[in-house]
Amino acid sequence: MQNIIFEYYSSRVTHYVKQCNWLLSNSFHELDSLACDLIPGIKPVGPLLLGNQLSNYVGSFWPQNSTCLCWLDKQPVGLVIYVAFGSLAIFRQQQFDELVLGLELIGKPFLWVVGSDITDGALAEFLLVFRTRLNDRGMIVEWAPQEKVLDHPSIACFLSLCGWNSTLEGISIGVRFLCWPFFIDQLHNRCYICDVWMIGLGLTPDENGFITRNEIKTKIETLLSDDGIKTNALKLKKMAKTSVTEGGSSFKNFESFIEQLKH
Repeated sequence: MQNIIFEYYSSRVTHYVKQCNWLLSNSFHELDSLACDLIPGIKPVGPLLLGNQLSNYVGSFWPQNSTCLCWLDKQPVGLVIYVAFGSLAIFRQQQFDELVLGLELIGKPFLWVVGSDITDGALAEFLLVFRTRLNDRGMIVEWAPQEKVLDHPSIACFLSLCGWNSTLEGISIGVRFLCWPFFIDQLHNRCYICDVWMIGLGLTPDENGFITRNEIKTKIETLLSDDGIKTNALKLKKMAKTSVTEGGSSFKNFESFIEQLKH
C-alpha cells in the first residue's frame, strides 16, 4: 500500500514539475536528501513556520484559544501530552471512547484540541461530563496556537495524525510523536517519523481495527522513556534551524530563487 501511495504521488509530482518554472518545497534538504535529489529543479526552502513571520498571522479559519498557554504555564516541564487531529478526522463513537479512556489511563496532564465534528456521537454532553472528571488534569479546547503549544517547555509529546504541516512543526521544535495516521500522506509521514527519522512511535490497531486505551497508554509510556527518540528529535530540530539560517541549505535555495526572479 505504501508503495502504491508513493508511486501515485511521484507520478503526480513529476507531471506538475514538467509544467513549472520553479518548485518550492516546505521542507529542507537534509530531512530527505534522497527524495529531493530524485525531483529535478526542486528547491526546499523550509521549514516555513508561522513563528518566523514578523507580523501577526491571520490565516487561521478557527478562533485560537490562547488561554491554554496559561494552563500550560502551570504544568510540570516535559509532562503534558498534546493531542490534536486537525479538522478532518472523525472518530466512530467506540474509537472516540477508547481515546478518552486512554488519556485517562495515562495519568499525565494533557491538552486536547477537540473540534465540534470530531465524533459522530453526542460530543457536547460528553465534554460536560469529561471535564468534571478531569479535575484540572487535562484541558480541552476547540483550537490552539499549535506552534506555541509545541514549543512550550511543559510539552512531552505530540499525538498527531501526521499531516505534513504538523509533522514539520513538530520536527522544527524537537518534539516526539505518537502517530495515528488516517489516510494518504499521513501514512507515508508516519513511516518516516517512526522508521527513518526515529522520532516517534506508531499506534497499532487491534484485531477489530480499533486503537485501544491500553495501546495508547503503553505507547506513550514507551515513547517518553526512550532517550534515543528524544535525542533524534533534538538533532532534527538543530538541522531544521540550521537550514533556514544564513548559509543553510534552505536559505541558499531561497536566495537562488529570488535571483532567478530578477532575470
